[in-house]
Amino acid sequence: MSVAAPRFTEQTLAFLKALKGNNTRDWFNAHKADYETHVRTPMLAIIERLAQDFPRIAPDLVASPRSMYRIYRDTRFSPDKTPYKTHVAAAFTHRTLPKNESAALYFHFAPGQLWIGAGLYAPGTPRLRRIRQHIAADPGRFRRLVESPALRRRGGVHGESLKRVPRGFPADHEAADYLKLKQYLAGGEEPDPALALSPRFCGALLRRFETLAPFVEFLNAPLVAAAGFTR
Repeated sequence: MSVAAPRFTEQTLAFLKALKGNNTRDWFNAHKADYETHVRTPMLAIIERLAQDFPRIAPDLVASPRSMYRIYRDTRFSPDKTPYKTHVAAAFTHRTLPKNESAALYFHFAPGQLWIGAGLYAPGTPRLRRIRQHIAADPGRFRRLVESPALRRRGGVHGESLKRVPRGFPADHEAADYLKLKQYLAGGEEPDPALALSPRFCGALLRRFETLAPFVEFLNAPLVAAAGFTR
């Protein structure tokens, strides 16, 4: 008997839509069983399926239950005090780096939105400097990677940018536009978020991750080296 391909369902959508309109602890606690059944369980099944293929496409990245983000929002420094996220998300980070210090493959799903991408969202100054130095040392390799047709089809590389090339790098550097970036992101929203409900979802997600994985590997290389780890 064939096993159904893991994916989200209409019940996942229904729960997330209802949570958006009832974002309170009392409502969530009353419907926590629905969250476990229709959100957390399918996400963990998707992650488990990806884990089978990561040794082939991204051997240094980890797909495990810890890859799934918690539903609880950190409201300590936010004016928005709603306690729960209204999307489900997972990030697949380097096996030797702390989760918040690694470039990653990432996706999230919400009603009307499916975002699949990769990169490093908010690198601190030391990590950003190492990545820029890594790009500057071999700009041809980086440009071939991020300007390839396959990556361009995934939205290319983007992120917040400085107006000028950062100090320590020549203004006319071959990779000047990339050295200006303050974050390194690739990928974006899928044109049809209903893909997440399709039996084709895991296969499509894996193909997109396979395109994005070399970009993540490039970003992580100087961070892993600085941490003193070897493969």
